[in-house]
Amino acid sequence: MVIDRNLAVTNDEGNPQELAIMFAESIMDPAPTSLKPTHKIRAAAECIMEKRYRAVPVIDDDGTYLGVFGVNCLLRQVIPRAAIIEDGLDNLAFVNETLADLHQRFREIEDKPVSFCMTQDAPTVHPDTPLVETLLVLYRNKSSLPVIERETGKLVGMISYWDVGEKILES
Repeated sequence: MVIDRNLAVTNDEGNPQELAIMFAESIMDPAPTSLKPTHKIRAAAECIMEKRYRAVPVIDDDGTYLGVFGVNCLLRQVIPRAAIIEDGLDNLAFVNETLADLHQRFREIEDKPVSFCMTQDAPTVHPDTPLVETLLVLYRNKSSLPVIERETGKLVGMISYWDVGEKILES
């Protein structure tokens, strides 16, 4: 196979050849679990804990992607504020908190809507994002990736480490 400057691909005999390029859509889950922005944080937390998800996409009634709700959203709400403010403390060894303290902070927000703490700027990919680029975004993000239809902004799938692992093992 030869690839010239114009990205024309030919086989050893000089005949045109097509590359089998894979895209994000080939490894996504096309029917992911999702949340609405009005769902309560408690129900969303139960969902991510029960299914062992790191993040779940949030969509409106039309299926348009709004953001993600995940474990980091929960942690941000329950750990001491000194740890998460910009230029906050790096070491909180002196803070004597118990699980009961963390649970109390959770109880203060559990009836708020998911929109209260969802992440709106999480990385996303499109169905036609090349596979290797998709894997790089997944690797750098360290969390599942929403797959968003470019033209409409609708959620069309999710890609998790599990999805990628299954596809690699099946190949």
